[in-house]
Amino acid sequence: MNLFFLLPFAAGLSSLILAAVSVVRRKPTFATWWFFAGMVALGLDAVFTGLSLRAAQAGDVVGWLKPAFIAECFVPVLWLGFSLTYSRSNHREFLSRWKIPLAAFGLLPLAVTGVPLISSQSSATADLWWLQSGPLAAAVNIVFLIALVLILTNMEQTFRAAVGTMRWRIKFVMVGLAVILGARLYIRGQAILFSAPETAFWSVESSALLIGCCFLAIAYARTGLGEIDLYPSMAVLRSSLTILVVGAYLVVVGVLAQLVTRFGGAEIFQFQALVVIAGVAGLAVLLLSERARQRLQTFVGRHFSKAQHDSVHTWTLFSRRLAAVSDQAGLCGGSAKLISETFDALSVTIWLVDEEKDRLIVRASTAPHAPAAAGVEQDVASSDVWSALRHRSTPFDLEQITEPWGIEFRQQNPTTFVSGGSRWCVPLHAGDTCLGVIVLADRVNAAVYSIEELELLRCIGDQVTSVLLNLRLAGEVARARELDAFRMMSAFFVHDLKNAAASLNLMLKNLPVHFDDPAFRADALRSIGNTAKRIDDMIARLSALRQRPEAMRVEADLNQLVNEALDKWHEMPNVELTKELQPLPPIVADREQIQSVVTNLVLNARDALGAQGVIQVRTEDQGKRVLLSVKDNGCGMSQAFLKDSLFRPFQSTKKKGLGIGLFQARAIVHAHGGGMHVESEVGKGTTFRVTLPVKNER
Repeated sequence: MNLFFLLPFAAGLSSLILAAVSVVRRKPTFATWWFFAGMVALGLDAVFTGLSLRAAQAGDVVGWLKPAFIAECFVPVLWLGFSLTYSRSNHREFLSRWKIPLAAFGLLPLAVTGVPLISSQSSATADLWWLQSGPLAAAVNIVFLIALVLILTNMEQTFRAAVGTMRWRIKFVMVGLAVILGARLYIRGQAILFSAPETAFWSVESSALLIGCCFLAIAYARTGLGEIDLYPSMAVLRSSLTILVVGAYLVVVGVLAQLVTRFGGAEIFQFQALVVIAGVAGLAVLLLSERARQRLQTFVGRHFSKAQHDSVHTWTLFSRRLAAVSDQAGLCGGSAKLISETFDALSVTIWLVDEEKDRLIVRASTAPHAPAAAGVEQDVASSDVWSALRHRSTPFDLEQITEPWGIEFRQQNPTTFVSGGSRWCVPLHAGDTCLGVIVLADRVNAAVYSIEELELLRCIGDQVTSVLLNLRLAGEVARARELDAFRMMSAFFVHDLKNAAASLNLMLKNLPVHFDDPAFRADALRSIGNTAKRIDDMIARLSALRQRPEAMRVEADLNQLVNEALDKWHEMPNVELTKELQPLPPIVADREQIQSVVTNLVLNARDALGAQGVIQVRTEDQGKRVLLSVKDNGCGMSQAFLKDSLFRPFQSTKKKGLGIGLFQARAIVHAHGGGMHVESEVGKGTTFRVTLPVKNER
């Protein structure tokens, strides 16, 4: 019995020592202070509980159990804060999203200290109300249970986000805390199932704390309780193994509790639970041990004549995972993780070529990457390394390279373990071009790569190279489309300016002849004002040219729009312009855009004419649609040009043409729900027909 009395003191002292050691580091992080406060709370709880077990009088027992319970009430908020910040580079986002639960659990110590003041029980009973059966004790146990589940779920999420060496660095921290908090979750489950806990459960809690402190001490000896940079998903509670385990645990323990109640044996049930906790902790260490997993795989492969890798499964897995990536970061990160899991290589680093600076840079790694020697630039390899890799297309052992570039590259890819085996490189080649290299290091048990594995690595490298090329080509296509859109927008703008300039030039040619005519001068001034306004409108609407033509549409008469567009041209030398405008029903249109269509068609007809040219403009009511036709007797167009080039941008039969007018005109007509058709014959002329829906049929 004396051993059980000393157990809480040993556990509490271990917890307080770890708390003090954790803040001795040079620059404690935000998570370090959460860890420090959490371990202090656990240590004080254990020490006060041990003092209560050694107390001789009932009053002394109550006096020590009160501060023990208050210290325990700080556990939910402190360890929830730790689980949200430990090794999480985006911990500020998590703290912001979890501020309400943190505040609620932070008020728990204040809430429990006020319970005796409002309780109607006797003072002797109210002093230990949390050990009694009742609604208040049940509520506190449920709050503790929820908090512990959330803490373990967050820790599981952090552990899932780690891979390779990163997982090795935080493994014992996670196991130690899982043992400590898992035991408390077990005790709270017992309290809910049995309505009131017994003091014997405290030995289970102290034992778990002592075991957990041993794991944390191992973690401190290995990495100094160091953190890593992870970005876990914000969806913490989805597909959580912790939720499933806790749910199954409560069901199983509930059944066992009923069996114990019915058949007896309650005195050994708690001892069995302690053995189960220690066994589960040991099993967790074995399952998380990369060395044990590899030995198990080696045993199965050796005794059952199984191939080292299921190549079909591996290839299918890679293809499915890489098919969903949309950028280089996702490709490199996913590939590094898959290669690490497939070949038991804890450190997998992917280097890609930076062609602008003629060097290699790190794009993804499963291990914290840092230079191994002073004066070596971090995550950057010189052009010498890239030049040497151009001549290597198959996987090779980096340790065998004695040239200066090999020494430099080994310094850029340091190993975490002394017995991690050779570092291997898998070049990413596309023809004669080197796109990068994959470096594998820190292999579990320093296992030697077999010929089968090297061939599989080469195939995986080819797959990564293929996806990388596709991503680069997709980026180049996107940039080319952006450039084409810019060129097209500029061409639209220049084309409209060209039409406005043509209108002014025609008026200037007629000005010497009709200058003395007051009506002509007034009309000329009005045309100049209209042209200036049109140029202002084009500048204001320049950004809209990148999109499908859309504008403010109103009810309009097509004949009026045609007349207004043709009036801007007055007289065209050597051109006979005739109009045949029939009465038409109204349409819904953008007046300026439709006038732009008429202007483009008339200008194209004028440019196609020779001597004694004729342009016929006519409109016609076709029932549900109205027709606008522009006919000329000019040079015409070949059938090949009509089929392949007519409505394509930057294609024109005119020497100084931009090839934009008809493309823009057809886009405007289609945006209005209409259509544009053309008939042409070389040497005889061309006819453009535009149909637009009437108002009630649009």
